[in-house]
Amino acid sequence: MPIQILPRKLPRNIAAFIGNSGAKLGIDPNAITSFGLLGAVCAAWLVGTNFLLTAGILYLFFSALDFVDGAVARASGKASPFGAVLDAVLDRAGETIMITGCVWYFVYRDEHWQTLVALVAIFGSVAVSFIKSEGERRGFEIYEGFFRRQERVMILGIGLIADGLTIAIIILALLANITALQRIFLFVTRIKSQS
Repeated sequence: MPIQILPRKLPRNIAAFIGNSGAKLGIDPNAITSFGLLGAVCAAWLVGTNFLLTAGILYLFFSALDFVDGAVARASGKASPFGAVLDAVLDRAGETIMITGCVWYFVYRDEHWQTLVALVAIFGSVAVSFIKSEGERRGFEIYEGFFRRQERVMILGIGLIADGLTIAIIILALLANITALQRIFLFVTRIKSQS
């Protein structure tokens, strides 16, 4: 199994605490998901307007809500297929919008090769998610991969905070596309095992 840097889920006791707290407050999990997208849009705008530190902090905070919405949905009994699809779509939208903010940042500064690398990063992040979705459509899960959404968010957020956006985008573009190749290999392997 490929190495995973960060866990896919929160520890059970922490998830239960967060979920129960949110459920007691009557917070709608789909509202949390939508709020996460709004945060990504704001962070992307901040990147494009050169407020990198603030953008990084906001992006990490709002991306962490991805752990919260599912926990609240389960604790409140509001988990649903619609909520799962909404979560997946808005997560991908938020990440794409955020990297597009980086494209804007590089274009505005006439940093041409960095712009190209950011576009490659968008492709890699979308490909990783797409292969996972295709696996689920065919009845098996593909969560493995060295550089999943958790790692991509962490690297980009830290890169913004540390004023190292170019380095972060290079890492993101390279490792996201390597992860897409890993998942293609896993996809093909599991397809063959079904036949």
